[in-house]
Amino acid sequence: MIDGSVVVGAGPVGLATALLARSRGLSVHVLERLPATASKPGSRAIFLHRQTIQTLATASPALSDQLVSEGLVWPGRTTYWAGRQVHHHRYEPVPPKLAPFVSLPQPRMEELLREAGMRAGVTISWSTEADEVVNEDASVLIRTAGGREWRSAFVVAADGARSAVRHRLGVPMNGDTTGNAFVVVDIADDPTRPLPAERVFHYRHPLAAGRNVLFVPFTGGHRIDLQCRTGDDPALLATDPHTWLRPLLPPGHACEVTWSSHYLFRQTVAETFTIGRVLLAGEAAHLFAPFGARGLNSGIADAAAAINAIVTADTDHRALADYDRVRRAAAERNRAAAGQALAHLTATGPHRRAAQRAAAVAAHVLHRAGTWLDSKPYGPRDAGIPGSLY
Repeated sequence: MIDGSVVVGAGPVGLATALLARSRGLSVHVLERLPATASKPGSRAIFLHRQTIQTLATASPALSDQLVSEGLVWPGRTTYWAGRQVHHHRYEPVPPKLAPFVSLPQPRMEELLREAGMRAGVTISWSTEADEVVNEDASVLIRTAGGREWRSAFVVAADGARSAVRHRLGVPMNGDTTGNAFVVVDIADDPTRPLPAERVFHYRHPLAAGRNVLFVPFTGGHRIDLQCRTGDDPALLATDPHTWLRPLLPPGHACEVTWSSHYLFRQTVAETFTIGRVLLAGEAAHLFAPFGARGLNSGIADAAAAINAIVTADTDHRALADYDRVRRAAAERNRAAAGQALAHLTATGPHRRAAQRAAAVAAHVLHRAGTWLDSKPYGPRDAGIPGSLY
């Protein structure tokens, strides 16, 4: 079976890649190892930056309109130190077309991307895993365990953190693979005891035994990230979250947990993003912690750059090498930013702890001290590419 281009992975980055390919006139086929009926619980990646929305709008204005209309724009953000407010920022209302971001659960994003892709002519083969990937002179051969074959001019591998394509091609991931543990919980909205519809970060929350806690609203609920301490059992805290979660919520809140899990704050980047005619994108190419919303947004930036490289490869012999150079540089900057965020969150050294305490004391008279505390958990946002934050 021959296709113009193949995308491996039907997550948000793979679907965005396919949609962007169709907008540039490419025929495209998506291979996904999971069945179409597979459940994907949890909010997961919830933050779409304006830059990402604009990228998707180039392929489907209707899709970007849906994302903005269904997504939540937080009215503000607040930061606390040991229970005392040290920073608050309220966003000025803007027309939906100018929304700086939207917060929407990843499963719903994927539904909208899939619907837009189908309208654009994207085809998807479900329950199809790449068992063999072979770079040929002018094409790539993908063979499944069942013996089906696809031969295409290019392949974009967007098949996630455990990328089968990356593994088959022997590309290593470099960086910090040990990680620091966090527990993540989704709770449904309770209209009788609502939480603030804003991002709220707590340093040393007094009701969480001094742990750091992040609240992020999205359409239909809130996501809560609890930073584990040495000696914590993340799996246990995720399995029975009510014991630590209830004290953090308003009295009488329903505390309906819709999903819970735990993760490691990892920062790794593939050694190369281009192997022959295969381009890695999204978590197949890099892993960042959720703090800072780098994963999905940088993945869709990868998708746009990958399709541009494929479209121009026939006339620009440097296009694939440039994709590797530019997007890997962006990933390495994001990895460094995630590392700075983690160093701040863990505050392992006496100098960092002293700086945080000093800023917390000064915040009631110095606005910039509170601003510093508010921004540091997410790291700097600069991919080093003009016009791109990711």
